[in-house]
Amino acid sequence: MGVSALPCLDRRAFLALATSALLPRPAFAAQLRVAIIDWGLLETALAIGVVPAAATELKQFARIAVEPAVPASVVDLGLRGSPNYELLRAIAPDLILISGFHEYQRPSLERIAPVLALPIYEAGKPPYPLAQSSTLALGERVGRRQEAERYVAETTTELEKRRQSLRSFASRPAFLISLGDARHFRAFGADSMPGDVLARLGIGNAWKDDTSYSAAAPVGIEALARVPEASIIVLAPLPAEVSRGLPDNALWNALPAVREGRVAVLDPVNHFGGLPSARRFARLLADAMAPGPDHG
Repeated sequence: MGVSALPCLDRRAFLALATSALLPRPAFAAQLRVAIIDWGLLETALAIGVVPAAATELKQFARIAVEPAVPASVVDLGLRGSPNYELLRAIAPDLILISGFHEYQRPSLERIAPVLALPIYEAGKPPYPLAQSSTLALGERVGRRQEAERYVAETTTELEKRRQSLRSFASRPAFLISLGDARHFRAFGADSMPGDVLARLGIGNAWKDDTSYSAAAPVGIEALARVPEASIIVLAPLPAEVSRGLPDNALWNALPAVREGRVAVLDPVNHFGGLPSARRFARLLADAMAPGPDHG
C-alpha cells in the first residue's frame, strides 16, 4: 500500500503506522490486533498486558490519565469523539473497544472491525464494580484472563492497604473537587470513580447533592463552607489563573479547611478511568496525607 492510498494521514500518523508495522509484536498481539477509543479501556488493557495497535488522544492521555505509560508503538487515532477512520482502516484491527459513551460511533466503527462495548459508567451505578467486571470481560476476550483476575485482586488488596493508611484522615468527611476557576468548583459524587474510591477508602463524601458520572455542575466555592469540619481534596490540573489567583482569594482563604490546613491538591487522575485510575487516586491521596499532621 503506497502513501497515496492514505490521503487523510498526516506525516506523523503515517510514520507511526509504518513503524508499528515493522516492530516485533508480542505473541498475544499476533492473535488479536486491538484499537481502543475509550481511555478507561485503554488504561485497563495496558494494565493487563495488552498493547493495542491504536488508541485515541495519547498526548492528552499522558497528561491527564498519566498511567499506565503508553508504548511508542501505539498509533494515535486522534480525538475520542471523532477518531481518524482512514487511519483506523489502514491499521485494520481485529477488534475495536468502546464504552457506552461512544455507542453513537458503533455503526461507523463496525464497518471497519467488530466492536466490543464494555461499561464502566452507567447512570445511577457506582463505577468500581463495573470496572472490575469489564476488566475480567476484556481479559477473557483477548486471552488475558489470568492477568485480568490478578489485576482485579491486586487492586482490591491495594485499596484495602490505602484504607488502613488513611484511617486517621477518614475521621472527617471530605469534599472531592476540581476547580474550573478561582470562584467555582465541581464536586465528585459516588457515581464517579474518584468518588466511589473515596467511599471505599472509608472517607465520607461531604457533597450530598446530585452528580452525573463525573462531577456536579460548577457551584460557588462558598458552598464548601456548608460542612465546616470537612477536608478538601482537589484534583489537578489547576488552570493557570486558579494557581495564580487562589492564594489571594479571600473567599477561599476564609474556608475552615483552608485556614486549618485541611486541603490536599492531588496530581491529575482520569475522571472516567477504570481500575488503574482507582489505584492511582488511592495512592495519590494516601501519599498526600502521609507526611501531614494527624487529620483526626
